[in-house]
Amino acid sequence: MTRPLRLEFAGALYHVTSRGDRRSAIYRDDTDRLVWQEVLGMVCERHHFVVHSFCQMDNHYHLLVETVEANLSQGMRQLNGLYSQHFNRHHKLVGHVFQGRYQAILVQKESYLLELSRYIVLNPVRAHIVISPDNWYWSSHHYFLDEAAAPCWLARDWLLSQFGDTHDKAVAAYCRFVAAGVGKASPLDQTCHQILLGVDTFVSANQQSQRAETFKDTSRSQRRALTLSLAQYQARYCDRDEAMARAYLSTAYTMSDIAAAFHVSSRTVSRAISTFENAKLATHRADNG
Repeated sequence: MTRPLRLEFAGALYHVTSRGDRRSAIYRDDTDRLVWQEVLGMVCERHHFVVHSFCQMDNHYHLLVETVEANLSQGMRQLNGLYSQHFNRHHKLVGHVFQGRYQAILVQKESYLLELSRYIVLNPVRAHIVISPDNWYWSSHHYFLDEAAAPCWLARDWLLSQFGDTHDKAVAAYCRFVAAGVGKASPLDQTCHQILLGVDTFVSANQQSQRAETFKDTSRSQRRALTLSLAQYQARYCDRDEAMARAYLSTAYTMSDIAAAFHVSSRTVSRAISTFENAKLATHRADNG
């Protein structure tokens, strides 16, 4: 299992994968796949993630995600946590859905974003599931082939702009680029120290940053100065569980902080957060048909 990624900063780009426990399927039907995308959309909205490419396989997924804020771990915890709850509830199971912690590689955007976006959507081809990425619906690829509405969290327009100044030219050039990647070595083979992908200067700079931890965008105490106090959360929300959940999702307070302020256990706080997030997901699904 990859050690926890410590390099989190505003504007960082990551290749993220998460695999099923004991290599088991994390998607058993189309409902699972659609719910995962819905949860991803919620995470992107809440944590300001921008997705450049994704692919849902049977027992794992790939994400190429850019964090506007220094908050990858917060968003990934919510994505895998909420989806696991759906999966177990939907299939009447208990236990772990994912194999430990997600794996994340910090990527140099200028050198590897396009290569990785291609590598990700070619996963079903390399696995001999389909002969062309055009035939795999469960990736970002099909959003680039036509002008149908793409999710607001998918940076389709930006990526296509790298291939041409008109939509038709850009799509044609993008398709040629993806096709040319079939059979090529994985760009991830160039990963250094399991967590860095970029040219030598990028790797060296981020190794130093990892040791010094200089990329902490804002400290928890600074975030507290910009959000409500715990007493204000208690006064603003008459429902105690909602107040605790909103305080935690502000990222300014730990579960222990909230438990102490509300005179409950950390487990009670955890349950409140889970209930609140599930209710938000249910509302999101209802609003989107």
